[in-house]
Amino acid sequence: MKQAYKSLFISHGGGPLPLLGDPAHQQMVDTLKVIANKITKPDAIVVVSAHWEESVATITAAAKPSLIYDYFGFPKESYQIQYPSDGAPELASQVHQLLGVNGIASKLDEARGFDHGLFVPLKIMYPDADIPCIQLSLVNNMDADLHIAIGKALHTLSEQNVLVIGSGFSFHNMNAFFAANTAQSTRLNSQFEAWLRDISCNPDYQHQQRTALLSAWDKAEGARYCHPREEHLLPLHVCYGVAQTACTERFDITILNKKVSMYLW
Repeated sequence: MKQAYKSLFISHGGGPLPLLGDPAHQQMVDTLKVIANKITKPDAIVVVSAHWEESVATITAAAKPSLIYDYFGFPKESYQIQYPSDGAPELASQVHQLLGVNGIASKLDEARGFDHGLFVPLKIMYPDADIPCIQLSLVNNMDADLHIAIGKALHTLSEQNVLVIGSGFSFHNMNAFFAANTAQSTRLNSQFEAWLRDISCNPDYQHQQRTALLSAWDKAEGARYCHPREEHLLPLHVCYGVAQTACTERFDITILNKKVSMYLW
């Protein structure tokens, strides 16, 4: 039986490659399909994409958003991908209000479209593009506590069957993706994945403990190897803020020869 969930953190792969039949992304594609079949179809989706940063939290408010092909050097068909999902201006206004009530600065953007952090995974999960979506930016100060607080401000959205998706990557070291694995790189990758598993899934942590550890994520073994910059990790902080509990399920996969994971709350 399908269940309703509050939030989902996904590792979204490299650019459009998951949609181009790339073998190194097959586990990701398969896992996203499994997740989509597991959860109750949401009435709307909020996507926090690693590929959008602003000085304050910014929400797409267009009724018919365009697509932003924010990747370079891929085949022609990569720039012809379509995902004609409607926007959700009323939901965007609600998110804006929820953030404001919780003391978090935000603004609406009626011009911006959807980047590949949204349309690539959602084209796999919901290929009919029949769920209204909005995107929510990261805040470019990269403050972990702020992104947890953003999630907390949105925790009531699940009561309306709105799913918050954090679209990032549990491993995002671009140089390492194109280098051969070594004993050290494999160890650091594994250590950070183990930390993520513990902090996200261990039911023994109280909320305050889990929040403190997520706030100090860069002290974990392998943290800065896996995330030289944290924009692909912070969507997970938002997802945790929405749920404020241990995750319901974790999915361990390999993308581009690196251990990565996804989390469902």
